[in-house]
Amino acid sequence: MKYFILIHLPLLILFAGCNQKSINKIEGAKEIENSIKYAKNIEVYEYFEYTQLLIKNQLNNQHQSYFLVDKNKPVPKILNGEKIIKTPINNIVVTSTTHVAMLELLNLQDNLIAFPQTHFISSEKTRERITKGIVKELGNVQQMNTEILLTIKPDVIVSFEITGTNKVLKELERKGYSIIVNNDWLEETPLGRAEWLLLYGYLFNQKMKALQIFNSIENNYNKAKMIAAKAVQKPKVLSGIIFNDVWNMPAGNSFEAALLKDANTHYIWCETDGTGSLLLNVETVIEKGQQADFWINPGIYTSHSDLSQSNKIYTHFKPFTNKQIYSYAHLRGVTGGYKYFETAPTRPDLVLKDLIKIAHPELMRHYDFSFYKKLE
Repeated sequence: MKYFILIHLPLLILFAGCNQKSINKIEGAKEIENSIKYAKNIEVYEYFEYTQLLIKNQLNNQHQSYFLVDKNKPVPKILNGEKIIKTPINNIVVTSTTHVAMLELLNLQDNLIAFPQTHFISSEKTRERITKGIVKELGNVQQMNTEILLTIKPDVIVSFEITGTNKVLKELERKGYSIIVNNDWLEETPLGRAEWLLLYGYLFNQKMKALQIFNSIENNYNKAKMIAAKAVQKPKVLSGIIFNDVWNMPAGNSFEAALLKDANTHYIWCETDGTGSLLLNVETVIEKGQQADFWINPGIYTSHSDLSQSNKIYTHFKPFTNKQIYSYAHLRGVTGGYKYFETAPTRPDLVLKDLIKIAHPELMRHYDFSFYKKLE
């Protein structure tokens, strides 16, 4: 269950200590453009002399601003007192495996110099660099090794949590280090979450490459969505697993629920509020979900026997009886990391195709799963 706790950790962390200062309108500024189409928690404004990254938190309407300035040019006086990052940066520390996948999409894995709890990384490219000692181990994300961070001097540290709750990052920020909060986990749409790829494109002056990759993902996603729309039936879908006597499953406004909607399925809890996880009593799930047609994401289990041994309640559900349960848990790295958690948020087009293959196999006859597999 430690993997469940890790993945849901961002949903348990409260927002604190964010900088409210930002420049939203500058008299005489030129070439103002917001490059973001789907994401709600990041905005990028391009000005003539600099670029503004506005990182937002939809939970409490607080935000942080960072200003990217060409390292070969002086910082404009109007930005005095603001958080400045000279670009392109040379190296980076990230704290979530989803960030690793984004770096690799841009072929920037060689710029990653440290990571907390490296055993969660499944990518073969980055694992090789970890084995060689190039990517340093930082320990627990809440108690990262300050000595290593001060020694390697990363240009930017990207956190998946809020800096105000992490004492190490808060101290490093006081020392002048650039700490960027990645709030992609708060996005409500799959494409909104994947669009955070542009953050790394801007930091490394790889904007056009990042846009090209994201546009390809977007086009593939929308084409798959159009294929799903051809289906006549909308099968009922159950998701999640019991943890500490409570059934955890995606809320109705989460990006997971959006994927199921775009796959033309009926997610049984699609009308609930929230972008995180629902915590439901088991009796409620039995009442509403026992007759579901499919069940996806049953935790870390890869077989019916393991699932039934963990809790006999599962055997009473129709998808268990009909063997229509699908999991991502079979794809793991050599040290135990899950490929799905690392790569899926960045490639929602592949996840959507998998879900269409599950729900409407007649529409995806020649497609092979990227992440999912039917439980044995």
